[in-house]
Amino acid sequence: MSLQNPVFIPGPTNMPDAIRQACDMATIDHRSSLFGTLLHPVLNGVARILKSETAEVFIFPSTGTGGWETALTNTLSAGDTVLAARNGMFSHRWIDMCQRHGLQVQIIETPWGEGISAAAYEEALRADKDHRIKAVLATHNETATGVKSDIAAIRAAMNAANHPALLFVDGVSSIGSMEFQMDGWGVDVAVTGSQKGFMLPAGLAITGFSPKAMAAVEAATLPRTFFDIRDMQKGYAANAYPYTPPVGLIRGLKTAIDMLEDEGLDAVFARHTRIATGVRHAVAAWGLELCATSPDVYSDTVSAIRTPEGFDATRIVTHAAEAYGMAFGVGLGDVAGKVFRIGHLGSLTDAMMLSGLGIAEMAMVDLGLDITLGSGVAAAQEFYRKGS
Repeated sequence: MSLQNPVFIPGPTNMPDAIRQACDMATIDHRSSLFGTLLHPVLNGVARILKSETAEVFIFPSTGTGGWETALTNTLSAGDTVLAARNGMFSHRWIDMCQRHGLQVQIIETPWGEGISAAAYEEALRADKDHRIKAVLATHNETATGVKSDIAAIRAAMNAANHPALLFVDGVSSIGSMEFQMDGWGVDVAVTGSQKGFMLPAGLAITGFSPKAMAAVEAATLPRTFFDIRDMQKGYAANAYPYTPPVGLIRGLKTAIDMLEDEGLDAVFARHTRIATGVRHAVAAWGLELCATSPDVYSDTVSAIRTPEGFDATRIVTHAAEAYGMAFGVGLGDVAGKVFRIGHLGSLTDAMMLSGLGIAEMAMVDLGLDITLGSGVAAAQEFYRKGS
């Protein structure tokens, strides 16, 4: 693998030099007031990225998976019921975590490639007359399949059912890259990580809790120590963490927030949509199809591309890495060997994306797939030139 080439995995994403330099800092006393001057602007900045004026932000030394656990353990109790759709590897893993914590999970099985059905959620919530369901889980962007779900529609379904459950959203591969409105969509706990839209190394679990979620914290009885937001609250009040914080990553996060806001969130989202649309034009020119079943669920951060029946899609990823030093994503779970994934999020430009499409084409042609060399690149070029 060449460190000179950009990566096209869905995360960790390419790191801008400014962020790498921000993380590279001298040791400071994390119990001094100096740390507070770094911490609080970051907490406020994350809230702005989440588009929330009311959320309390908690940042843990972890990953998005730790963010899932933070959401569950701080608001729920053993035996509580949660409602979740399983439509990909990451929604499956969140369900598995719930079950391991002793929660009862009402699962809506959803074909991989489809988004979450708000109508199915509404039906389940209307049937829950005793309000046993305490939380609704939704993966905004299913990284394994390249599928986004309509979170605003899920909140509307909850409201239509007049159900008091909390809404937890996995925004690991969407926040900072795709439109996300924590307050506007009525999200109670938003979860993301540092290594996707924030363009940092893995190492931070980033969460936002609504006032409604905060009100559930004291009554929750699931075990929590490292991820206890009450301890984190006390630490923040004293300009500190309850344990040693990842100071360099937090400093890098400040730079990432500055970069996103300097570009403008609307411009960031438009850039991701443009780059993703170019990829979709390339896929069509290759004569291939996305795992995502319809345009309304196409992800702007990752495309999972189906290969012909009987062809092991993992070979494309392996060959691209070995022959050309470039990284793409393999298929996971139910679509392992059936798709390869092109990540197009974070620090990425049209020009960088064209290089990835060119290598993907070369790898597929090398492996004998019926792809015309240059066809996908040309289709993407035409879109990037004209925007249509």
